[in-house]
Amino acid sequence: MSEQNNLTLLSFVLPCYRSENTIETVVNEIRTTVKNRNAESKDGRTFDYEIVLVNDCSPDDVWGKIKQLACADKKIKGICLAKNFGQHNALMAGYAEATGDYVISLDDDGQTPASESFKLVDKLEEGFDVVYGYYEHSAQHLFRRFGSWVNKKMAEAIIGQPKTLKTTSFFIMKQFIAKEIVQYPNPFPYISGLVFRATQNLGNVAVSHRHRLQGESGYTIAGLIGLWVNGFTAFSVKPLRAATFIGILCAIIGFAAGLFVIYEKITVAAAPIGYASLLSTLLFVGGMIMFLLGLIGEYVGRVYICINQAPQYVIREKV
Repeated sequence: MSEQNNLTLLSFVLPCYRSENTIETVVNEIRTTVKNRNAESKDGRTFDYEIVLVNDCSPDDVWGKIKQLACADKKIKGICLAKNFGQHNALMAGYAEATGDYVISLDDDGQTPASESFKLVDKLEEGFDVVYGYYEHSAQHLFRRFGSWVNKKMAEAIIGQPKTLKTTSFFIMKQFIAKEIVQYPNPFPYISGLVFRATQNLGNVAVSHRHRLQGESGYTIAGLIGLWVNGFTAFSVKPLRAATFIGILCAIIGFAAGLFVIYEKITVAAAPIGYASLLSTLLFVGGMIMFLLGLIGEYVGRVYICINQAPQYVIREKV
């Protein structure tokens, strides 16, 4: 840790999208939180901070607000991406600019409590490499809570998330983890997958969860499904193994059904020809074949895009 006079630098990284009217409130909360912690320090330990704000090509004027904040405070860095690359890509751009001993990720809408950042800091200093805040009482809609539950179960099965770990977008990591993450060169980053492959020394701490200061979540059903597909195909071949298992299972069912038809034809002379069952079987098998081909195609397509060196993000401007 790069400490001088018992000083620790915190880097707050926030991807910004449709947050023109909320980002200043979050920034002010970060300032107040660090100031209060330093005022309460009894051992001479002090914290400094930097705030990295990444405009993910937001349709509102959040970039104008970021420039105002950066001009007024040298501790604020602004990054403007050339197009909407997505939350995880925006975080990667922010991590590349972060220089702190500890890197804290949080949202731009006020739902993640910046005022409780030092809960994560204190837990991290118990010896963990990464600590996630988790919400005992979530303020998300039922749809988002269900999506988070599905994501957790799939992450446990496919990318090795510990079953006792609860992940959110509010987490802290040590500098060496952030440096390892930004080495990932491909255009499909999935932050949790990158964390899990870098370390198993993970912690949790309970934090409050608030309602958004303004607006609604930018994630739609299609967006959440795309995020899941991105994470699981980028960091695991288990879906391909599952496809193999499904193919073998369908083959066994088909073979067993064929034996049953032959047996019935021999033992029951007047057995009717099953048009409906035949059609159902063909539709089922055809559907499974198309599903498995689509899954394989997803992997092949990602390999093709990576070979063509599609950019992870493109920075239009910095302040």
